[in-house]
Amino acid sequence: MGETRYLIIGGGISGTTAADTIRQQDAGGEITIVSGEPYRLYSRIMISKPHYFLGKVPPEQIWLKKEAWYTDKNIKLIAGKTAVKLEPNAKTVTLNDDTVLPYDKLLLAVGICARRWSAPGADKKGIHYVRTLEDFQGYQPASKTAKQGVVIGGGAIGFEMCELMRLAGLDTTLVIREPHYWDPVLDQTSGRLIEAALERGGVKIIRGQYVTEAYGGDSVEGLVLQDGRRLPCQMVSVGIGGFCPLDWLKDSGLKVNRGVVANEYLEASLPDIWTAGDAAEYFDPIYEEQLQFGSWSNAQNQGKVAGSNMAGQKQPYRLVTFYAVSGLGVSIAFIGNVNPPAPDSGKQVVSRGSFELNNHGRYIIKGSRIVGATLINRTVDVGPLTKLIEQRVDVSGKLQELADPKIDLKTLLPA
Repeated sequence: MGETRYLIIGGGISGTTAADTIRQQDAGGEITIVSGEPYRLYSRIMISKPHYFLGKVPPEQIWLKKEAWYTDKNIKLIAGKTAVKLEPNAKTVTLNDDTVLPYDKLLLAVGICARRWSAPGADKKGIHYVRTLEDFQGYQPASKTAKQGVVIGGGAIGFEMCELMRLAGLDTTLVIREPHYWDPVLDQTSGRLIEAALERGGVKIIRGQYVTEAYGGDSVEGLVLQDGRRLPCQMVSVGIGGFCPLDWLKDSGLKVNRGVVANEYLEASLPDIWTAGDAAEYFDPIYEEQLQFGSWSNAQNQGKVAGSNMAGQKQPYRLVTFYAVSGLGVSIAFIGNVNPPAPDSGKQVVSRGSFELNNHGRYIIKGSRIVGATLINRTVDVGPLTKLIEQRVDVSGKLQELADPKIDLKTLLPA
């Protein structure tokens, strides 16, 4: 057999890191990256950060790879194309321009797409999403002329866009369908702490409502709520979740759920196929369950492991997952598996802190150990919590200490 043909679908941080890792271990293999965006690798997380949004850093800092990097590494980048068909028996992937690419080893690092809002008028100008560089090139200049802005959706994107709109001087309103922010991932106390920070920052919050219509001409002039209220605005940010673009895999025989189902080695259900990043629904040996976790650091580290395994190694992906966002005087962090425990899951939740203390932690316990946590204004707990999870420390006899905000969690670690 000649040189190995590595094909990577997805040109983001996960796919590009995998390609770099492969090249370090296989100097001669043929590596091709297919990216749905017409760009080389850039920092997706930077497009929603204040310093970049306000133009306080040079715009070229968004680029994480120079064009010469691909040439120097002998990595072929096919940009602006998408995969439409996988034929695992023939070991080929067909692109939307009918190009057929053969592979010996395939990585699916397709990421997630912003879920589109489908109400009447949702296609008007001035309605924006926050996922790609093209999105940024739309909402950043729009914020300079708009006077009133509305954010739809209470999650990470909604939080960041509320902050950006306020920094741009917009009269900002947040509309959420839930009774409190980030429900059901967060409990009421955690959600109210975030809401309090948003309101101190000048954001008006409308709870328990959804938007039924966007009105105006070609451009949005306002929104209509479920109860008939009208919200005048010239800019709307939609953050109602995301989905993995996996429809093209349905007839391939590959096992998919919300993501591409994989084992702890990030191997998918068919031979010579791996997955990494936001689209990977993998078995996590730390939590001993299938997990899908979207974060930049997670995607980057999975790219390293998947790339190494494609090049001939055999190592499990074993890392305590972590996501954090901060702004408007509040910090939010998720560690591990933070999915709300089902009644029959055998999990319990221990709370730490309170609204009055302006901090709150929720620690999700499975059996005798912590498997996840949500932290509001409790960054001091991040380090010890990560170690408690990673080392699988038995906390069954220490729940009272875990609930006491005065106790340093480091004292729960083995000596």
